Amino acid sequence: MSPRGVATPDVRERLFAAAERVLADGGPGTVTSRAVTAEAGCSKGLLHAHFAGLDEFVAELCLDRFARTAAKARALSGLVGRGSVAENLDAVVLALLGSGGPAVSGLVMTRPVATVRVREALEAGAPGFAAIQEAVTGYLEAERRLGRVTDAVEPSVVALAVVGTAHHLLMTSRPGTSDPRALMKDLVASLLRS
Repeated sequence: MSPRGVATPDVRERLFAAAERVLADGGPGTVTSRAVTAEAGCSKGLLHAHFAGLDEFVAELCLDRFARTAAKARALSGLVGRGSVAENLDAVVLALLGSGGPAVSGLVMTRPVATVRVREALEAGAPGFAAIQEAVTGYLEAERRLGRVTDAVEPSVVALAVVGTAHHLLMTSRPGTSDPRALMKDLVASLLRS
């Protein structure tokens, strides 16, 4: 436990990672500010010192994870001409579905105030599905120019299908159901064969 008055390094990420562990262990109903700070090993007031409340914290957790995946998607431009196109795309899609993505999405949906906050942030330009779709489209266009993706593959359609399916799986996956990542890998491979 961090002593009171001592700075806690990387507070946001420490709390976010703790929330993901609490969520994975017990589901959305167990994510409370007390449970998160206890899991993070820090003072109980730390979450409220950095966030206006649990709803803002949950929204910021979701937005942070979207931003990370969007950054990974933007990094695809540096992979043009390298590695397997399918594997490069898989890494982005699996980042959305990995690291508790479905659980975090499920958590946000249980908190209407957090849901509104996420929607407003995305509408205001926070990186999310649209940024990921744009980056995937650009990557596939560049790979098509190199001949690594056939002309029969329409980059914007593949990007929409991949991101739309990931969104669907994030919203419908539940603990105890089959892992959606294998399905996404199959989808990517099928779309690239078109």
